[in-house]
Amino acid sequence: MTRLILTTNSSAAGALEQAGLGDLVLAINRRLVWARLPSGAELEAFFAPRTTQPYDLHWLDDTPQWCLEKSGVKNRGLIELFAECESVEVWMGPEPNAQLVLLWLLNHCRSKGAAASGLVMRHLDIAIGNMDSQRLAKLDPPAVRLTQDHLELAGRAWEAYRAPMPQKWFELLKVDLGLLPQLGRAVVDLLEELPNVNTGLGATETRMLELVAAGEVRPFDVFPGDQKPNQRRVFYYWEIGALLDELARCPSPAISGLKEGPFTLEMHIFPDWHAQYKQSRLLLTDLGKAVLAGEDDFRRHNPIHRWWGGTELTNDRLWRWDPKSRSLVAP
Repeated sequence: MTRLILTTNSSAAGALEQAGLGDLVLAINRRLVWARLPSGAELEAFFAPRTTQPYDLHWLDDTPQWCLEKSGVKNRGLIELFAECESVEVWMGPEPNAQLVLLWLLNHCRSKGAAASGLVMRHLDIAIGNMDSQRLAKLDPPAVRLTQDHLELAGRAWEAYRAPMPQKWFELLKVDLGLLPQLGRAVVDLLEELPNVNTGLGATETRMLELVAAGEVRPFDVFPGDQKPNQRRVFYYWEIGALLDELARCPSPAISGLKEGPFTLEMHIFPDWHAQYKQSRLLLTDLGKAVLAGEDDFRRHNPIHRWWGGTELTNDRLWRWDPKSRSLVAP
């Protein structure tokens, strides 16, 4: 084994492998923009050699067993595997979740005193998961050899995201993040997902209301994706489905017309349920229209219990974002 490539989702790993760009390509397919973050102990154990970690709490759990056995890396720790490779490249896309995985990975290297000189980061300004292997093979994004300064910056940003309040993440807006070129955009994208100071909705939820307001809209019309009207890239499929549920299945809905649900794996198993869900015709309620116009606050009428990094958001502890002044508003 000579060349190891790390990326952030299975589709990207498959594309890189088919393009023949690495001897071993592994995906760290963790979602860090949704739900509660793992504990400090779980984060520490994630990249360690396999001992007693439960399934789904080890970094190699996202790789098929046959691949791990074929490559001989089963149960390896991250740093231990690095030591066996001639080169290690990190291919992380610009999406906020990918940037958070990058921060976590580099912070782990920093905490273990791992030498950064053997790591190379590829600067990607596009997602590569849906790219065909021939185009990907010709991409050759700029390669930067990582230094201790990269690790220190990643560590600072990672601890800011994990903090129990979002001020430290907000303070990154004043920091030179040039060593990690895609991080600045991710910082803003995630701040925009905090409840708006006026409407109580994050940017993705607001965009969903905007699309429903146009009329003749079905559920999957508001889901983000390539060449789709919703270009927000913070949340993915299951998370968007949960957000739509929150807007439509709450004490005072902003959206009406959503059939079946909730948006779970069970709903997808039954074809009739899924078909009815897909055919739902969505409309804004009076509250939805008022919220979209900035005349009412969705959180005045509905509860929230959600995690944003290490911050637990509730109605009594609701950090907000003011997009006009680009400022953080405390509860």
